[in-house]
Amino acid sequence: MRLAGAQRRRAADARHARARRRRGPRPARARHVGPGGRPAAGLPQRRGGRGRRALQRHRGRAGAARRGGGRVGARRVACGRPGAHAGPGRGAGPGVRLRLWHTAAGARIAYREVGTGPPLILVHSAGLSHREFEPAVEGLAHRFRLILPDLPAHGDSEDRPRHPYTFDWLAEVLGAFCTEVGGRRPLVGGHGLGADVLIRAIELDLLAPGRLVLMPCRLHRPPEHARVHSAWMGAARAAGVPGLDRVAGHAARIAFRPERGLALSARRVPEAADLVRHAMADIGGNANLARSWARLARELPREPRREVLDLLPRLELPVLLLWADEDRHHPLRGAEEAMDLLPDAILRVLPGTGYLIAYDDPVGVARELIAFCG
Repeated sequence: MRLAGAQRRRAADARHARARRRRGPRPARARHVGPGGRPAAGLPQRRGGRGRRALQRHRGRAGAARRGGGRVGARRVACGRPGAHAGPGRGAGPGVRLRLWHTAAGARIAYREVGTGPPLILVHSAGLSHREFEPAVEGLAHRFRLILPDLPAHGDSEDRPRHPYTFDWLAEVLGAFCTEVGGRRPLVGGHGLGADVLIRAIELDLLAPGRLVLMPCRLHRPPEHARVHSAWMGAARAAGVPGLDRVAGHAARIAFRPERGLALSARRVPEAADLVRHAMADIGGNANLARSWARLARELPREPRREVLDLLPRLELPVLLLWADEDRHHPLRGAEEAMDLLPDAILRVLPGTGYLIAYDDPVGVARELIAFCG
């Protein structure tokens, strides 16, 4: 039995040898070598189908890293195209980096950064996030180092209720952030609550910007829809009651459905629904965020801030009032009253725009910011 097996193996070896002679010499296998003739580090050296598949995966990852132009581990998100609106599934744009900044007390500010040039910081309005300015990102990234922070209790920023969340605390945090991230005299702009907090930071000498952009905000005026505003603030304050915090988060998601974003856009841009969906994504059942919002609602000013009327004539810096002509929450007459008091100001009105001014006219917003900030 053993002899017969050995004869069969010798016969098979002879057949293979004759077949190799007929095929001719076999080409040498390509090897990936590094310095000194050693195999290159990190490259798969296995033979066969599994080894080839591993090498193909390695080459694919290397090619993707070279095309991305960034370091391994850098987190990127897609942003919108000029003239288009950002939203899920849209085309890829330049890489937007997510970064974190912390105060001495440990409060976290998450912000996105893209582009090169002088720093330009844009702060969003209440209840939204940095994505409010995404449609204008690509129009600005080639001229500025664009910085888009999330306010505390918004987006990816601090949401723990251990912080005070007073109006002055927000101004202190935002003033320190703008100075440390944007430099001693940064270019800053804000919309809604973001603009009001910037004004308060300047009023408290916590921020000295080189130029200031004010998009539709309250300024010195009371809320336009006082009853709706009071009802909303009352509901937010109720979230601080023990046992109601988680329920309040779910109720907020029901009240602020994505379709509400369409009402904030004068042109009913479909991507405005995605903006609201993203802003409300993490609020359902989030007790910490609900308690933080309750504290913020208790501390935000409810009455007209008449002290702004005293501050505006003392602002010795260029100011751009970039307003929407169809914003029911911040009518144009507020900007016109501020224009009369500011010593160095420009008022620009974008036609056919509403509360979400950057979604209604991203090209116009980018154009006006470039013309004013240089």
